[in-house]
Amino acid sequence: ARPRTVGELLAPTSPFDKKCGRENWTVAFAPDGSYFAWSQGHRIVKLVPWSQCLNNFLLHGTKNVANSIGTRLPRQNSDSGQKNKPCEHIIDCGDIVWSLAFGSSVPEKQSRCVNIEWHRFKFGQDQLLLATGLNNGRIKIWDVYTGKLLLNLMDHTEVVRDLTFAPDGSLILVSASRDKTLRVWDLKDDGNMMKVLRGHQNWVYGCAFSPDSSILCSVGASKAVFLWDMDKYSMIRKLEGHHNDVVACEFSPDGALLATASYDTRVYVWDPHIGVILMEFGHLFPPPTPIFAGGANDRWVRSVSFSHDGLHIASLADDKMVRFWRIDEEYPVQVAPLNNGLCCTFSTDGSVLAAGRDGSVYFWATPRQVSSLQHLCRMAIRRVMPTSQVKNLPIPSKVVEFLCYQI
Repeated sequence: ARPRTVGELLAPTSPFDKKCGRENWTVAFAPDGSYFAWSQGHRIVKLVPWSQCLNNFLLHGTKNVANSIGTRLPRQNSDSGQKNKPCEHIIDCGDIVWSLAFGSSVPEKQSRCVNIEWHRFKFGQDQLLLATGLNNGRIKIWDVYTGKLLLNLMDHTEVVRDLTFAPDGSLILVSASRDKTLRVWDLKDDGNMMKVLRGHQNWVYGCAFSPDSSILCSVGASKAVFLWDMDKYSMIRKLEGHHNDVVACEFSPDGALLATASYDTRVYVWDPHIGVILMEFGHLFPPPTPIFAGGANDRWVRSVSFSHDGLHIASLADDKMVRFWRIDEEYPVQVAPLNNGLCCTFSTDGSVLAAGRDGSVYFWATPRQVSSLQHLCRMAIRRVMPTSQVKNLPIPSKVVEFLCYQI
C-alpha cells in the first residue's frame, strides 16, 4: 500500500544555488505540536506554525513554497498572561545546520547547578526553545516565539550531528558530535556544560532520551550502540548486533523498545533493558552477510522514527523509499517513494510523517489503526516497569511474553 501524501514544503531555489550545502539533515516538531522546523540548507532554518501549515495544505493543495506559507502573525507581549500567537521565522545560523531539537520548560524541574542565586535567563512554562547544531561545532539556542538568539554553546570541536532534549521539561540538552563525545548541557543554568560522556571510539551520529529521561541511547560509527544512565552519567551497556555504522535511534513511547538504523541495511528493535534484539526490519533481500554488510550502500538506512501509538516505525533508506512498519509484522505495511531522503520524524500526535531531503520536506499520512486494549494496557504497564520487573510478575508466561513484546 502507498500512504496518502499530505503536503510538501519546497525550499526556494535560485539559478546559482548549488546542490551541495542544501542537504536537509534534520526536521523536528515542537513537543506541543505548535511548530515545525527544518534546515533548508545554506545555514538557514525555517520555523512555521504547524496548524497554519496544515491549513495551507488543505486550502492550496499539497505543494507550498516554503517562503510563502501564510502571513506573519504578530507576537503578543510576553509579559501578558495571554498565549503567544505563533508566527513563522527564518533563522540564519551562521553555518551549515546538522541537527535540530525543540525544548520546553517545566518550572518545577529545578536546575542541577549549585549556584542558583543568579541566572541570565529565567525560563518560564510558556517558553519554547530551538537548539541548532552546526558544522563548526557550535550549538545555538533560539527563542521560538521571537526568533532571537539566546545562547551560543561552544565546547565541541567537530560537527554537532544530533541534539536531544530530556522529555521531562528540565531543559537538559545532550549533543552528539563527530569529536567522538556526547555533552550534557543545563539550559536552566544558562547553558552550563554539566558532563562529557566518553566511550565512542569514532563519530557519534545520534542520541535519544527514553520517555522518562533516565536513559540515553547514543549511536555511532564502528557499530556502536551505547546506553547511558543519566542520573549517574555512566554507561549501562553496549548493544551488539549491527554490522556497520549505526546512524539513528529512537525509543518507543513507553520506553520498552529501542529502534536503531544502520548502514548494514537493517533496522533493529531492541529490548534496551536486557540488550536483546526482538525484531529485524531488512531493507535488502536477501540480507547481506556480515562480511558484505557495508557494501550495499544503495540500501543504507538513514533514519528511523517511532510513532506515538507504539505500533508503527518509519524508516528511510538510500533505495529512494520511505517504509512504514508494524512492530509485529515482518514486511512494511506502506511504502512511499523519496529521492535522496536524509531524515524523518513523526508529528507530535503521530498522524503525519515528515521527511527531509535537499532543503525541502515531504509529508505523508501515517497508517491509521485503532490500538487494541491489550496493547494500550501493555504500554501503560511498560511506562513504569522495566523488563526485569515484568518477568517477576505472578502472571502466565504468555502474558509476560506479550508485555515484553516477544509475541
